[in-house]
Amino acid sequence: MPYDSKSIELKWQKIWDEEGVFEPKDDYSLPKKYILSMFPYPSGRIHMGHVRNYSIGDALSRYYRLRGYNVLQPIGFDSFGMPAENAAIKHGIHPKTWTYENIDYMKNELHRLGFSFSARRMLATSDPLYTRWEQEFFIKLFEKGLIYRKSAVVNWCEHDQTVLANEQVEEGRCWRCGNEVVQKQMPGYYLKITAYAQELLDCLKQLEGKWPAQVLTMQENWIGRSEGLEFSFKFDEQSSAKLGGIEGFRVFTTRPDTIYGMSYAALAPEHEVVKRLLDNNLLGAEAAAKVREILNQSPRERQASDKDGVSLGISVLHPLSGKKIPVWTANFVLAEYGGGAVMAVPAHDERDFEFAKKFNLPIIQSIAPKSGDYDASKAYVESGVLINSAEFSGMDSEKAKSAVISKFEELGLGRRVVNFKLRDWGVSRQRYWGAPIPMIHCPKCGLVSEEISNLPVELPQDVKITGKGNPLDAHPSWKFCKCPKCGGDGVRETDTLDTFFESSWYFARYASDERTWQQRAFDEQSVNYWMNVDQYIGGIEHAILHLLYARFFQKALRDIGYLRDSEPFERLLTQGMVLKDGAKMSKSKGNTVDPDDIIETYGADTARLFMLFAAPPQKELEWNDSAVEGAYKFLSRLYDRAENAYATDKIPQIDHAALNKEEKYARLKVYEALKKSQQVYESSFAFNTLIAACMEALNALNAQSNKDVFTEGYFVILCLLEPIVPHICAELSERLFKRQNFGELRVCEEVFESDTIKLAVTINGKKRAEFEAGASLSEGEILSLAKQNCAKWLEGKSIVKEIYVKNKLVNLVIK
Repeated sequence: MPYDSKSIELKWQKIWDEEGVFEPKDDYSLPKKYILSMFPYPSGRIHMGHVRNYSIGDALSRYYRLRGYNVLQPIGFDSFGMPAENAAIKHGIHPKTWTYENIDYMKNELHRLGFSFSARRMLATSDPLYTRWEQEFFIKLFEKGLIYRKSAVVNWCEHDQTVLANEQVEEGRCWRCGNEVVQKQMPGYYLKITAYAQELLDCLKQLEGKWPAQVLTMQENWIGRSEGLEFSFKFDEQSSAKLGGIEGFRVFTTRPDTIYGMSYAALAPEHEVVKRLLDNNLLGAEAAAKVREILNQSPRERQASDKDGVSLGISVLHPLSGKKIPVWTANFVLAEYGGGAVMAVPAHDERDFEFAKKFNLPIIQSIAPKSGDYDASKAYVESGVLINSAEFSGMDSEKAKSAVISKFEELGLGRRVVNFKLRDWGVSRQRYWGAPIPMIHCPKCGLVSEEISNLPVELPQDVKITGKGNPLDAHPSWKFCKCPKCGGDGVRETDTLDTFFESSWYFARYASDERTWQQRAFDEQSVNYWMNVDQYIGGIEHAILHLLYARFFQKALRDIGYLRDSEPFERLLTQGMVLKDGAKMSKSKGNTVDPDDIIETYGADTARLFMLFAAPPQKELEWNDSAVEGAYKFLSRLYDRAENAYATDKIPQIDHAALNKEEKYARLKVYEALKKSQQVYESSFAFNTLIAACMEALNALNAQSNKDVFTEGYFVILCLLEPIVPHICAELSERLFKRQNFGELRVCEEVFESDTIKLAVTINGKKRAEFEAGASLSEGEILSLAKQNCAKWLEGKSIVKEIYVKNKLVNLVIK
């Protein structure tokens, strides 16, 4: 019968469902593997990027099940978020209806692909039961001081009408809609991720060799640890009086060794000193306009722009020399780093140099190269020897850093500190379709958390979503409530949580026994058995956003008593994007491929095989229609070749020494593939090389006629390919081998022992021939054969030396 992918796949999907073979076992004495692919947003259809991600995870999950492991491979839906509200506006459908209809469709698509996900542990982050525990975490973190509320300048997307975290702004634009982000002063809730900055940095060392080096570097740079000197500039009397008595401002520098090269100080336009000057009309019209122009730019835009700024007409005193230093505002100074102020040393900092050149400010050299000349046309940023630096002149610049800090501490002018670029995570979003923040504003008690017993605080269903403002603010009754403390009238918080809050703990929810979800956030025995995730799989685009937040959340939940481990993901695989015509697949580019069409035409196994064969998982994959057809043809050939094997419940016992050359070669290719499989499934994930090895092995089996050799080899190939193309392999394995599996497989080392050796012949160091000889021949016989195989090169010549390197080559020296 011809290969009928549709009937085979439907048959096995039904069997797997009925037998519940994908559910993790309750036996916690078994070795375990927790394999997790990043969950999808329920946009309505899965895309080929999803198929690739889940094909990788499913191959690993099925491999470990065949090896006797207790495997957890869950799936769920990251189901809150702005797209649901956009769909509500566009189609006149409730966000909840749109979301859960999409979830149902996508669940069916995933099922048709044969992915071995746990059905019992499936969840959506918009489920009220998920929200209930998330709100409890929020309250506990608030009580511990790890969540707080403040008013601050935030990234605001006018299009989506919501706040964005720094990590959600990409080149000055909203990561969702691509519109320009503006700065806006707003109150909001913040997670104190900075309290874990050092631990987040330190724990990266545990992940070396297990996570891609690129991801570790990205996180390290984003956390941005730096050590240096913190001190305060004092205003001169005239400037202090102008500012209404402000005495000075704090500054942080990683280069205290350049303190005597300072020629100006620079403030971020958001700095309180600049604000005081603006609010009291103490700047000229032109200067005020320039400050406002910079204020209207996002931090990323400022960093990408040419250096710009304006003099503020005030001065501070150099902390050691007492010299007057002019103060400017500059677009390269960030409000959120180092207090929003810098001591500018143009001779030894590229940004300071560029700014000083533009505005004709002094450039004072305070470090000289240890060798070579000083180039005054650019900033000298290397280490060297201090000059023009009072008592520190002549000192090595690296040693001077510590010496200058010690001087400041001795004089009570400053202190040694550690700073981080990482900022606290703002989680307030001004939208409807998100988890309500469980806080209440009471005119008598202030900010009060909801009672745990009243959770979950659910969203009202009767809302009007227009895209203008937060629908929760406009709801006639939902936000009005009683204060849990005094019983008086209160108002619910109408901000909802950033969706990254939900995706920062979902992996632990899966790892808990779903039968306890109603009673508690996590089942301790279950979560301690499964966590941490053994293999996490997802795109490199999540290197900072999701992965950093998830690592922080794991530590925070550990510290409030919910989890045990410090890191959530033991190993990480970042798979490449799926491209078509050289570009990432997207609806806007019109280059998408519908997985449903591929399944309908070729079957799920073909889609899976192509995804794992077309490129290594870490690399980008270029879609190729003819290669998809080629994958289908291979599976058809695999199916057809079943007629060359015979049914057996035992692997054939074969006398390898009695086989002919073709039979030995076929067994060699089969066991080369088996040898490769462990390294592929457990380490490299280079499924393309394993599939290629299986193809070679099948070709070699077809080129010989020994039924035992074919049956043995065919059994091995089905076992190796079953995690990748499970339906066809299960069908053929059931028909021929009663579903025996990996537990039966052992590498036959005898197949790698050859009775012949291949030798090269070099003459005066140049390769002239290659020949095959019996492995048992003597050195004299080998030399004789070598001379026969390169006789034409020896005519009329005298051999002066014969060298035999055993099993490798013969070198003849002639004259």
